[in-house]
This record gives sequence, C-alpha cells and structure tokens, in this order.
Amino acid sequence: MEIWRACTAVERREGKASGAWVFRGTRVPVRALFENLEDGATVDEFLEWFPGVTRAQVGAVLSYAVDSLADVVAK
Repeated sequence: MEIWRACTAVERREGKASGAWVFRGTRVPVRALFENLEDGATVDEFLEWFPGVTRAQVGAVLSYAVDSLADVVAK
C-alpha cells in the first residue's frame, strides 16, 4: 500500500522487515499497531510492548489513517 508514502512517521526499505511499512527508525510494522488495537489493546499498551515506537509516531499514523479514510469517503 503506497498510501503511507506521505506519512513522515513511517518508512519502508527493501530488506528491512520484508519491505513492510514500519515506524521510522524501528523494525515495528505499522500493521502491528492496527492489529493490536483491533484485538483490544490500548495505545499505552502498544507503546509498552514496542518501546522503540513513540507516542508522536502513533498519533501521526492514526491521524494520517483517519485523514486518508476521509479522503476516500469524500470521493
């Protein structure tokens, strides 16, 4: 999914985490955030489980996802 390209909190590099979108400076896939939230975890729990990820990164990813969905719905 190329939609993450404009989100500065994430990155994707060939050979790093199998090319998945990860939180910048980590090997934690963005997908892990959404999977954990879907399973009932809180943001605080996610941050505890993945200490390399910052609250600002999580906030940026969630805001970006909401904005991206709003753009799709508006079309």
